[in-house]
Amino acid sequence: MGYRILVINPGSTSTKVSIFEDKKQVVDDKLTHSREELSSFSSLLQQRRFRESAILNVIKSKGYTVDEFDAIAARGGILRPLPSGTYVINKKMVDYLKYETPVQHASNLAAIIAYDLSKQHDIPAYIVDPVSVDEFDDVARICGMPDLQRRSLTHALNIKAIARRCAEELGKPYEGLNLIIAHLGGGISITAHRKGRMIDANNANDEGPFSPERTGEVPVGALVKAAYSGKYTYEELYSCLVGNGGMSAYLGTNDLRVAIRRVEKGDEKAKLVLKAMVYQISKEIYAMAAVLKGKIDAIAITGGMAYETYIVNSIREYVSNLALVLIFPGEMEMEALALGVLRVLNGEEKAKVYE
Repeated sequence: MGYRILVINPGSTSTKVSIFEDKKQVVDDKLTHSREELSSFSSLLQQRRFRESAILNVIKSKGYTVDEFDAIAARGGILRPLPSGTYVINKKMVDYLKYETPVQHASNLAAIIAYDLSKQHDIPAYIVDPVSVDEFDDVARICGMPDLQRRSLTHALNIKAIARRCAEELGKPYEGLNLIIAHLGGGISITAHRKGRMIDANNANDEGPFSPERTGEVPVGALVKAAYSGKYTYEELYSCLVGNGGMSAYLGTNDLRVAIRRVEKGDEKAKLVLKAMVYQISKEIYAMAAVLKGKIDAIAITGGMAYETYIVNSIREYVSNLALVLIFPGEMEMEALALGVLRVLNGEEKAKVYE
């Protein structure tokens, strides 16, 4: 059978649970939590036991016990900047996620729950390529205002997994390639990879193209005026930028499929907004081409938007002259978590320690 790995991935209104036997996924379950259920908890951390109980129920319902697993793979939360890799979940990591993390996000619960299960059952637990993976060149951090610094916050888990998929497709090691990888979902991360390192990326909350629900970059002067206009509270303005911005703000929907159907029915506004989103995505890909000095082995498009041929073909029209374009629709987060831990168990990679 090989190694059996439990994979857990809490999201804002769901908890994903998978079981892998080596590379084979034998259980794939997604538990949906109503907003009413979650609103009964006064803080994210208080959801911990609720989510853990839900995970244990899935394990039991599928005929397993926690003691049968060789390792636990948990989605990485919002940690300090750190290099790519698979990390042992230790007390320092858990304490940071509990008490110091600057962003309260459901992914923070994964390592906390995994650590509890690890201690209770004497099973190793790991995270793989968290959101805060930072391999930037120093030149990429400078933004023009000394009090601020560009940050590496991306869909690193899926992006790094897709980088390895590209390497397999091209028959070369990831460490020998220059790649541009565009993760297109509710948020958009477009990244430049040079010889195995993600050296630049747009922060999906602050920069880059607008997405189905985020504004991306906006005119700075106009934003400052809006912030001091008295029209918005901090929370209201932030919601305009992240959650209710981008395509959603223009078209009243964050569902790309709905927007595409409107285009197909002749809706000129929807057509213009989607054209603008593709335009901005393509501009950002060209920006990353400049980062790599035009030396690009492939461009990969991934994420939920990559299922839509209307979007993918429109991007191709802009960027196909740069390099081979590879399409990997969806996200492979659960697989990426399992494979990252499997590499450690097989001795192909050494687990890193969070400091």
